[in-house]
Amino acid sequence: MLTFIDDSCILIVNDITETLNKLSPLYPTHYTRVIKNEEKDEFQIAQANLTIKEAYIASNEKKYIFLCGTTFRREAQNSLLKILEEPPKNVVFIIVTNSKSSILPTIYSRIPYKYLKTSISKEPCKLDIAKLDLKDMYSFLKDNQRVSKNEAKELVESILLKAKLQNLELSQNQLEIFSKSIKLIDLNSKPINVLTTLLLTLANKQN
Repeated sequence: MLTFIDDSCILIVNDITETLNKLSPLYPTHYTRVIKNEEKDEFQIAQANLTIKEAYIASNEKKYIFLCGTTFRREAQNSLLKILEEPPKNVVFIIVTNSKSSILPTIYSRIPYKYLKTSISKEPCKLDIAKLDLKDMYSFLKDNQRVSKNEAKELVESILLKAKLQNLELSQNQLEIFSKSIKLIDLNSKPINVLTTLLLTLANKQN
């Protein structure tokens, strides 16, 4: 249950947008700012600079600044260290992200956090991983060509789950393909390219 938060904190959540939608009505519109990257899921130096600029705009009322991102660039976090540790008067920072690992320990150790993630039962992929053919792969990739970073990672996990349910014997190299796919998505590779490479690799292994 999300409730009004009156002090700086870090929220670890399943879905950033959903969390904002639930929290926003609890805060005064004129004294609430949401800062996020509109083009990517990553909080970058541009967002950090905007945060600093916004924080130093004086306010007689308490101002709430939400910093949102699936991942936070290291340089962006480093530039925020001082202002997060010693916020200007009447400024509350609320960091909303999907993973503790996305936040530097130097920040994580200074700001209280709330772990709000809940376990989600994962559904296996509908593809027949044991008998992948180009027609099915094309249809799958077409349906998922515009997925977000989080959705792409969930698809990678669902493909792995389906492979396990089909009792496919995956070699160490094949398992590493899955972990590499997740890393590439985290590094902002295009999800469609990562998914295509993963499926083609699995198809070649099965033939």
